[in-house]
Amino acid sequence: MPYNNSSTVTEIWLLGFQNLQSFRICFFLLLLLIYCVTLCGNLLIILVVSYSRSLHSPMYFFLTQLSFSDILLSSTIIPIMLQVVLYEGSSVTVIGCLIQFYFFLASESLECLSLTLMSYDRYQAICHPLHYSLVMDLKFCITSVLLCWVMSFVLVISLSVPMSFLQFCGPNTIDHFFCDLDPLLELSCSDAFFIKLEDMILIVVYVVTPFTVIVVSYVYIILTILKIPSVTGRQKTFSTCSSHLAVVSLFYGSLLTIYLFPSTQTVKKILSMFYTVVTPLLNPIIYSLSNRDIRQAFIKLKSNKMLFFQ
Repeated sequence: MPYNNSSTVTEIWLLGFQNLQSFRICFFLLLLLIYCVTLCGNLLIILVVSYSRSLHSPMYFFLTQLSFSDILLSSTIIPIMLQVVLYEGSSVTVIGCLIQFYFFLASESLECLSLTLMSYDRYQAICHPLHYSLVMDLKFCITSVLLCWVMSFVLVISLSVPMSFLQFCGPNTIDHFFCDLDPLLELSCSDAFFIKLEDMILIVVYVVTPFTVIVVSYVYIILTILKIPSVTGRQKTFSTCSSHLAVVSLFYGSLLTIYLFPSTQTVKKILSMFYTVVTPLLNPIIYSLSNRDIRQAFIKLKSNKMLFFQ
C-alpha cells in the first residue's frame, strides 16, 4: 500500500499470513468453520446453562460469562481475519483499527477475569465447602460479574482513548492479522511512552494479577485434594475443576509465552491465533466433553425440543 511521508495515514494494511498460495482457500474455509463452530458452541453453553435448573450455580454462571467473552473475542478477530486471508492482505481505517483493538483488549480482559472468578469458585467449593453457599451467593455472583464487565469495557478506555490521539505518518503496513498494540505503536510517529507505561500497568492488572490468583487458588486446591484419604474421592474432587484447569493452561500458556519470551513475528502470529481463535473454539468443547452435568442437560434439552416439535 503506497503512502506519502508528508501526509497522515488514514488506512492501515494488514499483511496477515503471507505465501499461503494454494492453501489460501482451504485456510479461509477452515477459519470460517472454526468461527461458526465457536459461535454455535458458546451459544449452546449459554442456552443449556440458562435452560437447566440443575446448572443454576455460580460455577456455570461464570462459565456463561466466559462464553460471552469467547463470542466477543472471535467476532472481533475472525471476520477481519477472513478478509485478510481471502485477499492476501486487507486495508482497515485507523479508526476501525483502534476500535478493533479496543474490543480485543476488552474481551481478553473479560476472559482473564472470568477465568479468575471460576478459579475462586472452585477454591471455595473444594477448600471451604461448608461456607460455600454463604460466600458464593447470588449477590456476590452478580456483583463480581458486573465488576468484571465494567473493568473490561470501561477501564480499558484509559488506554484506547490516548491511542486515538496518536499520529500515523509513516509506513502503514502491519505484519499481523489484527490490530494489536505493539504493531500499531511501531507505525506511530508520536511519543508513546505513557501509552507503553499504561499498557504495562494493564498487563499487571488484567494478566499477571489474575494469573497469580489462579495459581494460588490451585495450590490450595491441590493441597486440599491431597488430604482426601481415598483415591476415588481425590479423583472425583479434581474432576470438578479439571475442565477449568485445561482452559486456563491453553489460554495463559500462549498468552504468557508472547509476553515473556522473545520470538519472531511469525511465531507471535501463530501464538496470537491460538489464544484469539483456537481457545474460544476449544472452551465449549472441553466443558461439554468433560462435564457430565452439561452433557446430561444438553441431552434433556434436546429431547424436550424434539417432543415440542412432534
